Amino acid sequence: MNWIKKGVIFKTDNDFDWMSSHACVPTVHILNEDTFRIFFSPRNANGQSMLGYIDVEADNPKNIIQISEKPLMPLGELGTFDDGGIMPCSIITNADEIYLYYVGWNPSGSVPYRNSVGLAVSKDNGESFQRMFKGPIVDRNRHEPFFTASPYVLKEDDIWHMWYASSTGYTLVNNKPEPLYIIKYASSKNGIDWERNNHTCIEPKTELEANARASVIKENNIYKMWFAYRGSLDFRDGADSYRIGYAESTNARDWTRKDSEAGITFSESGWDSKMQTYPNIIEHKGRKFLFYNGNGFGKTGIGYAVDKDFK
Repeated sequence: MNWIKKGVIFKTDNDFDWMSSHACVPTVHILNEDTFRIFFSPRNANGQSMLGYIDVEADNPKNIIQISEKPLMPLGELGTFDDGGIMPCSIITNADEIYLYYVGWNPSGSVPYRNSVGLAVSKDNGESFQRMFKGPIVDRNRHEPFFTASPYVLKEDDIWHMWYASSTGYTLVNNKPEPLYIIKYASSKNGIDWERNNHTCIEPKTELEANARASVIKENNIYKMWFAYRGSLDFRDGADSYRIGYAESTNARDWTRKDSEAGITFSESGWDSKMQTYPNIIEHKGRKFLFYNGNGFGKTGIGYAVDKDFK
């Protein structure tokens, strides 16, 4: 597949006090036949990630219909896993509710931050969310001692699949700890209680690679995953910055990496010329859409690409 780039949809510019910069981790909900609701994470004046959305026209996502005027959920209670930031990652419609799987952020002492996976629910079609629990649903444990993040959930009959990032530790770069992480697999019968067997899905190509933020569709009995990966030495818009990879599986657990088939590369100049990250794939009206962030981890905004041009 060769994605056809369509450019930037939205870029924050101090729209509100809680939306000072960035538009990270686009996570798309098909609101109706004509409208996509793109949840994303802007940063407030303190650099904390919040939760907002834009509604866009499905046939022309550059046409913004509405921007949320207030955060959809407050930061967590002081001392909880998400008191320092919230990032949306995956949306599932479950009966008449919407489940939002997200990353909670905590500032840390010995390392810059700690992440965990949380779950929130909306009963008003994504206008607001309430935490299902004060604590995380997927957190570090005796087999995964560092952190968990970036969940993507796919419900298939009575099985819920989750692909999430699991930190494997840290490497020191110029005396600063930088996290390493890989995509692992979990399953559930209810979307809440997850069975984790410490199963690695995407093996890193190098010792210092980190990979995360899977987005998965199933097509012709093949699971197809787009994900983000980077190096560790110069990844802030440098030579090791995030780019989009690709893998396939027949059972949702064991994956063959085929990065050359991701179908997208850096632009020669502009908003995604130094970084492409946090992919989200959706299918609608016979087309595939790839929403993603470019340079600066979302500082240059949210853009998209399609698998075929609109007629």
